[in-house]
Amino acid sequence: MRVLPVTSLGVLSTAALLISLAPPVTAQPAPAAEGGAPVTRPAAPRPAGSTQSLPLRPLRAAGSPDAPGSPQSADSKRLGDRGPNAAPRAGELGLGPRTVQPFSLLGLVWEDVREQLRGQVLVRVRSVRTGSWSDWREIDVHGTHAPDPRGAERTQEGGGVRGATNPLWTDASDGVQLRVLPEAGAGLPKGLRLELVDPGDSGAVRGAPESGKADPGAAETDSTETSTETSTETNITDATSAESGVTKIPALSRAETEAEAAAQGLGVTAAAGGRKHIGPRPGIVTRKGWGADPDLREGGYLYTRTVRAAFVHHTAMANSYRCSQAPSIIRGIHRYHVRSSGWRDLGYNFLVDKCGTIYEGRAGGVVEPVQGAHTYGFNANSMGVAVLGSFGKTDPSRAARDAVAKLTAWKLGLFGVNARATTTMTSGGGKYAKGSKVRMRTISGHRDGFNTECPGDRLYKRLGSIRATAARLQGR
Repeated sequence: MRVLPVTSLGVLSTAALLISLAPPVTAQPAPAAEGGAPVTRPAAPRPAGSTQSLPLRPLRAAGSPDAPGSPQSADSKRLGDRGPNAAPRAGELGLGPRTVQPFSLLGLVWEDVREQLRGQVLVRVRSVRTGSWSDWREIDVHGTHAPDPRGAERTQEGGGVRGATNPLWTDASDGVQLRVLPEAGAGLPKGLRLELVDPGDSGAVRGAPESGKADPGAAETDSTETSTETSTETNITDATSAESGVTKIPALSRAETEAEAAAQGLGVTAAAGGRKHIGPRPGIVTRKGWGADPDLREGGYLYTRTVRAAFVHHTAMANSYRCSQAPSIIRGIHRYHVRSSGWRDLGYNFLVDKCGTIYEGRAGGVVEPVQGAHTYGFNANSMGVAVLGSFGKTDPSRAARDAVAKLTAWKLGLFGVNARATTTMTSGGGKYAKGSKVRMRTISGHRDGFNTECPGDRLYKRLGSIRATAARLQGR
């Protein structure tokens, strides 16, 4: 295995091509006037994506910004007089109900990444499909997936890293209303603005179909390779698969994986006796496959020396998404991380949906030690894998858990790492003082490296079984 410093050089690997057909253009509802019903019209070609940025303004203390008859949601009852229908207080910011260009993901950003948003952010949106307003939803203000303080994170425009909430997937919406309620005695960060992201259509490989289970947030499926596409396979030698035309890297058996690793000089820190403990390579949808905009990220790639640990995350969004929407969700997160938050690329190295499909995240090659922006203080010599959804009160699906186990068994095995061992990591700052040596599991939760609830109690409690499965796949 090559030892790669932080650099911007391209690299090579072996993969395979899955050619997909773009979905046909269908009729889509047009945005409705305030209070009106949507009107169906032929869909126009959509761009690769766009972002609307709306500065927040003080809410009038004389009355509520809510439209008449707005729903009394669970948030309203739980928050009492601080709910979304309470009269605004001094210092509150927000936006009244308004019609905007269609979007599917939103979040708040501000100028200084060192500041925290101390308070609650409540939002409701209007569906393009139904023309109806949603109940109020709370945005996770703790944007804990972040680059290291000394990391080389910057956008092509050089705007610098900004403070940001976690993004919230809303599905196709054309209306929005927002309210920011600061904690008592706390000020709000300067430059607060609402980012509305349209992920666009990019001819991406469609995600897996729904499993048909009653609870989509806990759907069980045995297959992580589900696809509705016709495929043809061909060999290539470009690890930067987003630029190569490869849409899916196929799964390999353990024997095939070990043979490929040997041919590429991977897994050189194998166990005594020369046996390589590398799990079989899972199928991976590449950046090209989910429709990454190749011009969105900053040029070049960042590498560290190795991969010692995998940090498991969740994206802190609703679990009700359809698996076929996963490519759009990832494109939205990508645009939010780069254009809105000021990162050089998507923060996670890999993402997994609830149907068990694995997606390549940050560019640089799926076999390489690409430095991400996922676990503040521990982005060096690690990988970050995010499961789409929120798992504080909902169990992750079996398919998602199995996919994380397969992915970590393979990727950690390439670097000679035992999936159920411990390792020593050096902190870059944050939860642990910069330079501290911290003993961690080789498959850890985000909360192990940062003060956060991520990846949610229900997923965190499953990490033990994920480690055991990954180790078994490694032949340990």
